[in-house]
Amino acid sequence: MPTDPAAALAADRWIDFAEIDNVRDLGGLPVTGGGTTRFGVVFRSSTLQQATCEDRTRLLEPLGLRTVIDLRLPDEVEREGYGLFADAGVHIANLPIRKSPQSSLAARDLVPDKTRVDLTELYGLLLAGSGDHIVEAVRLIINPDRRSVLFHCAAGKDRTGVLAAVLLDAVGVPADVIAHDYVLTNDRMQRVRDRLDALPSYAGLPQANTGILAITAQVMLGFLENLHADHGGAAEWLLANGLSESELEALREALVA
Repeated sequence: MPTDPAAALAADRWIDFAEIDNVRDLGGLPVTGGGTTRFGVVFRSSTLQQATCEDRTRLLEPLGLRTVIDLRLPDEVEREGYGLFADAGVHIANLPIRKSPQSSLAARDLVPDKTRVDLTELYGLLLAGSGDHIVEAVRLIINPDRRSVLFHCAAGKDRTGVLAAVLLDAVGVPADVIAHDYVLTNDRMQRVRDRLDALPSYAGLPQANTGILAITAQVMLGFLENLHADHGGAAEWLLANGLSESELEALREALVA
């Protein structure tokens, strides 16, 4: 069993499935000024299309899944689909996180060279190109009729990491805690990599923890530093991209206990 508080918290947040590799609850994280993020409201994940019947049942029943926010690009969705979730009775919103709304919406264009990439720079580009979809994701999360909500991309690291960081920063989770959550994907990266490399959209991935699959706290800390330097933080960025003050407060109420 974990012996330090951070490890114990991480253990509490992981949810293991047979054929989904990177699922964790965004609950239990400390918030500046008091409180913690709520368990059972929002989950982050890798891609779902290989889920078993038992995996689907667990998400729908004990975890109460009502909404899936799919951050993949349209060609990924077309090739890979949703597996058993296509007819699971949940609301699926495809809200691609991308470098530019005008760019070619092909998975290969997300990172043309998977072995060499400045991830902090990439995350900034994904943020800049996805304001409408990130705001729409927030609006789904604050709707009580849509919860619980799970959002995912392919690995559940980059596009998922950007959305998770925006949500958590907006409600006051400290940067080092957000970076710690981001780095937890290291615990599942080999499994995620092996699964994705066998799928048509992602063949040719580098080894785990290299290139596009690298995961370090410094990447997320750099992204958050730039977010605050350039925009005043996620809350101000959301407001500048169309979220209202009342919606921002609703996000805090939904995510913070």
